Amino acid sequence: MESDVPLRHGSGVADPRAKGAVDWQAGREVAAMLSDLWRLFVAFGTATMLGYGGGPSIIPLYESQVVDRYGWMTTDEFGRALAFGNALPGPIATKLAAYIGFKVAGWAGAAVALAAVVLPTAILMAALAGIMMKLSGHPVVRGMIRGVQPAIFVMMAMLAYDFAQYVFRPAGGALPFLTLLIAVVYFVMVHYYQLNAVWGILFALAVGALFLGGDA
Repeated sequence: MESDVPLRHGSGVADPRAKGAVDWQAGREVAAMLSDLWRLFVAFGTATMLGYGGGPSIIPLYESQVVDRYGWMTTDEFGRALAFGNALPGPIATKLAAYIGFKVAGWAGAAVALAAVVLPTAILMAALAGIMMKLSGHPVVRGMIRGVQPAIFVMMAMLAYDFAQYVFRPAGGALPFLTLLIAVVYFVMVHYYQLNAVWGILFALAVGALFLGGDA
């Protein structure tokens, strides 16, 4: 005979209030994830659209968004990511976007950050290709391109200065200025002896592994 007394909490029936709390928490996590994905898309999309002049000119804009605006990384962390990315093949913009996106929101973040880097400019370029080809020789367009170049130079110089402060900190051990020595050797090898940059990077990686592993 079945009992007419309703089951109470703890008798094997889920507490509706507990289930509601779980659903609320899950909803908050989903909302937080979507917010992170949207901010990743806005950050990298905006920086890429304003990155006039190619890959290197985008890096200071990435740093501004990632470090200064959203605080996803410190300057040192961004510098380490930039150094690691430059040691790998491929465009630096997409490598940085994928890494930072993954750090912020996992694989979904990496996919969204990559999409933000590639899709807006690709769509815009495809849509405006004909117009750009017609206007590329126009005096006003040429003047705009020349006018923005000094601003790009300043942004890259500021990034180089910040990066140099991180890179050229004196190392410990018997060779306190080894990082500066690596930079000089790399410059001579690549610039004067026309050695492939890949060999210079491999040389720097090997020296760093041997002598800089214990340096924080």
